[in-house]
Amino acid sequence: MIIECAFSNSEERLAIISKHLCPSLLAEELAKLKAQFKKQLPPYNAERVGLLTPNVIAGLIANRLDLMGPNFIVDAACASSLIAIELAVREINSGRCDMMITGGVQAQCPPQLYMQFCQIGALSHGQLRPFQKGADGTLLGEGVGVLVLKKLSLAEADGDRIYAVIKGIGSASDGKAKGLLTPRLEGEVLALRRAYESCGIDPATIGLVEAHGTGTRVGDKTEIESLTALFGSRVGELPTIALGSVKSMISHCLPAAGSASMIKTALALHHKVLPPMLCDEVDPDLHIEKTPFYINTEARPWIHGGPHPRRAGVNAFGFGGINAHIILEEYRPSKAALAKSGAGLMHVPGHSELVTLAAASVA
Repeated sequence: MIIECAFSNSEERLAIISKHLCPSLLAEELAKLKAQFKKQLPPYNAERVGLLTPNVIAGLIANRLDLMGPNFIVDAACASSLIAIELAVREINSGRCDMMITGGVQAQCPPQLYMQFCQIGALSHGQLRPFQKGADGTLLGEGVGVLVLKKLSLAEADGDRIYAVIKGIGSASDGKAKGLLTPRLEGEVLALRRAYESCGIDPATIGLVEAHGTGTRVGDKTEIESLTALFGSRVGELPTIALGSVKSMISHCLPAAGSASMIKTALALHHKVLPPMLCDEVDPDLHIEKTPFYINTEARPWIHGGPHPRRAGVNAFGFGGINAHIILEEYRPSKAALAKSGAGLMHVPGHSELVTLAAASVA
């Protein structure tokens, strides 16, 4: 019934538009025009039902790639991508799957979504600038981000290009917050703590945090407070941890936002570069200067001389109070992987050595 009504309305609109454009059209010509337009439509079949049954999207991927593991859609609002990764990692660690494909997609922003965000005062009147003075809200974007996950030993054995290693994952709900859509400090802190407790990594060894950073005043303020609760106050005069948000460049892609953050952070570790974000002037009310963080607004080489690999954290906090944090570490090939590749350390992609040249003049 719904499909028939849709076609009926489309035909009526086509007839009206055609008559306005070409008033001399005869009834037979209009009927022929309708038939020609209908011929351009793809045939309706079982693979076109995804709009009302979204899980078919995951099923279609498994069908096309002949994947025999579980396929399903995760809806955790803005934290969907990271929660999906948490579930995928469980499948791999259980031994049931040797590889998982996971990610997030935001393919359309219907009017109702904008109406909802307007009603709660979450949309910016200008730019999306997380942590910036005068930031007044978020902007909605669209995108798709997909990651391939494998057990590290298997990825090395298969000779895969490894961008980063997942070391820890933590998730938690806000519980009874002030409001359903109001972020709660305790819930965010719990997700962070669970991530670091899951792997025993010291938060002080983190060099980059990809924040949720939506550009809303209450959201950004709560996130800085939650990070400070875990990472502590600044020690010494200089900050030690870069803070960024890819949303400042691509907007908030809702369930796909976490995938964008993961891809950005994995590439940062792979290329050993601290990527920039857009922020003209840091909001003084956030008191960033009292934390170990600094808003990184330009690309810089990720200088690192510590005994441990470079490490980064990724935040994703969803509407409805679901929070997630993932710890990523740069990939350093094992001795077995180096022996298998037949290469020395300097020939393995991802490793580099600094060579400095000097002369009396540029020439």
